[in-house]
Amino acid sequence: MDQPLRQTPKGERCSPAAALLAWYDRQRRDLPWRAKPGETADPYLVWLSEIMLQQTTVTAVKPYFDAFRRRWPDVAALAAAPVEAVMQQWAGLGYYARARNLHACAKAVVVWYGGQFPATEAELRQLPGIGPYTAGAVAAIAFGRQAVAVDGNVERVIARLYAIDTPLPAAKPLIAAHARSLLDPERPGDFAQAMMDLGATICTPRRPLCGLCPLNTFCLAAARLSPEDWPRKAAKAARPARRGAAFFLRRGAELLLRTRPPQGLLGGMSEFPGTEWSADYDPTNALRDAPLIADYHRLDVTVMHQFTHFILTLDIFVADGRRGTKPPQGCRWVSDIEAEALPSVMRKVVAAVRSSGWWERA
Repeated sequence: MDQPLRQTPKGERCSPAAALLAWYDRQRRDLPWRAKPGETADPYLVWLSEIMLQQTTVTAVKPYFDAFRRRWPDVAALAAAPVEAVMQQWAGLGYYARARNLHACAKAVVVWYGGQFPATEAELRQLPGIGPYTAGAVAAIAFGRQAVAVDGNVERVIARLYAIDTPLPAAKPLIAAHARSLLDPERPGDFAQAMMDLGATICTPRRPLCGLCPLNTFCLAAARLSPEDWPRKAAKAARPARRGAAFFLRRGAELLLRTRPPQGLLGGMSEFPGTEWSADYDPTNALRDAPLIADYHRLDVTVMHQFTHFILTLDIFVADGRRGTKPPQGCRWVSDIEAEALPSVMRKVVAAVRSSGWWERA
């Protein structure tokens, strides 16, 4: 049975929040977007990092964050950048709608708020790409507002702390309510970051370090000696499989690319022309969708890529275009592939062609 909200009685010597913050003061992570003790957090850096960290690890984010910060040191600089440059800089980080929304949000902050981020959750949530978690994180960390930020790490900590038996995602409202009940009103920003650090370094999905956890004496899952049993999760449906083909066409030192529509999966990113991605794709009919007439060769290797809602397998057809061949409508010849906003799946295509040895042929 799910436990009722725990309120810390007045005069209690040590509350969960006090124990957590004491641990955070000793063990806080040194992150490039995090203000040092005594410093004021920069809302732009907090927001930028939180967008990048959605469904992405700290290790993966650090080099992207540093590159963005060097290239666009404030929100006005980011808003003034061409969206194509932002997409190119983001390439490889995944979940590309975040990059489009990042640029749209920067422009909105400049136009609506004169380049200053609003301080309240309600105002932040009106901005493109900012949902409940990001709004709570920015409001608490950058502005000291009484807000909670509940991501996957925090969900895990709270679910274990209270041994919440309701499976995710149905448990989300209850978890958020428990998180609000624990919030330290004097240090909401530090509380938010402490919860993130605890989930990332101590209360991990596998083999949590309960002996080092500042909340150990409060934790029902630890008391039952089975913390890995939480959070409960509803069974996931198997991701469907889709197939398709990519056409890797070369004209001298140039490659044929096109840009995906601005909305939808991988919106605004560059790609090699290809077939539709479908469950009933038939590779024997792939050449019907080839962008140019050429002598195609199908590589022996395929590319597999896992998207959130499906698994994709791509066949790769390579060919040399004739000198002077014009690109078909919607396509273009490019000489600098590294300057393109190629998503991870297309970078895998490049790697597969290189590994096949075909690219080096005269």
